Amino acid sequence: MKKIGLFVLLLLLIVSSIFVGVKDISLTQLFQWDSQQQLVLLTTRLPRTISLVIAGSTISISGLIMQHLTQNKFVSPSTAGTMDSARLGILVVMILFPSAPLLFRSFIAFLFAFGGTLIFIYLTRFLPAKNQVMIPLIGVMFGNIIGSVATFFAYQFQLVQNMSSWLQGNFSTVMKGNYELLYLTIPLLIITYLFAYRFTVVGMGEDMATNLGLNYQRIQLFGLGIVALSSAVVLIMVGNIPFLGVIVPNLVSMRYGDHMKNTLAITAVGGSIFLLACDVLARVVIAPYEVPVSVVVGVLGSFIFIALLMRRKTA
Repeated sequence: MKKIGLFVLLLLLIVSSIFVGVKDISLTQLFQWDSQQQLVLLTTRLPRTISLVIAGSTISISGLIMQHLTQNKFVSPSTAGTMDSARLGILVVMILFPSAPLLFRSFIAFLFAFGGTLIFIYLTRFLPAKNQVMIPLIGVMFGNIIGSVATFFAYQFQLVQNMSSWLQGNFSTVMKGNYELLYLTIPLLIITYLFAYRFTVVGMGEDMATNLGLNYQRIQLFGLGIVALSSAVVLIMVGNIPFLGVIVPNLVSMRYGDHMKNTLAITAVGGSIFLLACDVLARVVIAPYEVPVSVVVGVLGSFIFIALLMRRKTA
């Protein structure tokens, strides 16, 4: 698909996201809405659509950064223990500081996400780099261990239901006044664009980056910091969205190549398109009820992920 086609598709899905839901809002009666329809539009539909666009692009670009930093196409925050580490941090805040403000929770989640990602990067140094499947497999196992620790303590403090319902990827609770922290990821995306060339060079390996005058370790830590902060904010606001950070960068690189500066905007748009489409499907599949978008993304993403694995194996 041409680039202009992606932007047109994104616009169509944004319109669909605004006007699809339990409460009917007619596009043909744009200037005749009553006060209740205007309230629904401004309080829920617009914030939900904006959060979908931001979260989709943020998760996809976070996956793109991690794939360059680890030189592995199947690494993302969900397959490197980043999300599970952030979840453990949130649980710690819920236990020790139950009335802590949202910014404090996000900061602690960021610290845990960053620390967990550093541990994963350290583990990858002992793994064969040529095995593209082994590294994300170890990351999934590492994340499951952290998730098991979080679940254990959640049981001990009777917080399992709270943690599960809060951290499940779901945009139905997004409303005006409780999603604005997602805007914090926008300057992070701008910074990523400014450092895109450096991330591309780092993705060629430590020797190449050093020969070109870059500090490999510093750029890697900087990129991991962006990923950890973005992942923590998204997890706090809308929960965990699986597979998105893996499949979208892979699909984009298959069509447009691996130069990060050229594919960054397309990856962001692709992530928003995929998440918007899944969310609209989640609203209509059992209407008037709604399926959590993480379930739809997980089902569709798992099939695409398996197809990517099989393609990589046969290539």
